[in-house]
Amino acid sequence: MLIQLVAQHPQALGSILEHTPIWVWGLFATLLALGLGHTRSRGVRLPRMALVPLAMTVLSLWGMVSSFGSSPLFGYVLLAWTTGAVIMLGLTARLAPPAGTRFDAASGRLYLPGSWVPLALIMGIFLTKYIVGVDLAMQPALAHDAPYALVVSGLYGLFSGTLAGRTVRLWRLVLRSGSAATSPATHFVNP
Repeated sequence: MLIQLVAQHPQALGSILEHTPIWVWGLFATLLALGLGHTRSRGVRLPRMALVPLAMTVLSLWGMVSSFGSSPLFGYVLLAWTTGAVIMLGLTARLAPPAGTRFDAASGRLYLPGSWVPLALIMGIFLTKYIVGVDLAMQPALAHDAPYALVVSGLYGLFSGTLAGRTVRLWRLVLRSGSAATSPATHFVNP
């Protein structure tokens, strides 16, 4: 679809970008800035830690519902999203937090090293939504094409589950450090 069109007719990219609504560029700039913020080491308060995964999950679900919500395949589409999200949540949550991550209970801040992964995941969700939007504008019948809908929804789920899994592993670190601080027999070691 879009990728195939641009590969065969590179000049079409200019027309596609020109017809992209202004608000999409604003959303792109906001998400890019948000993702770039994650590339630097920073301290965050605990409630704020969950905002990006939550916002990106909402964007992911919005992308899926706006693209395939009226399709008779929607039940399968939702199952593909859920399956992708649960798999990546389970796999990512099991990993150790990045080296140098620490929680300071006194300030209630989690200190995180910079990472390019959140930027890649955020841009992955945005670009999937953008490409699917262009694809469906050019070929509305794709909304009822089972392989297309299932692959796109599964991809949305993979991105969302990975972001959520990264947050779960950070919460595990916070909980471990909290129990280590209250138990004199337990010593917490930063991973």
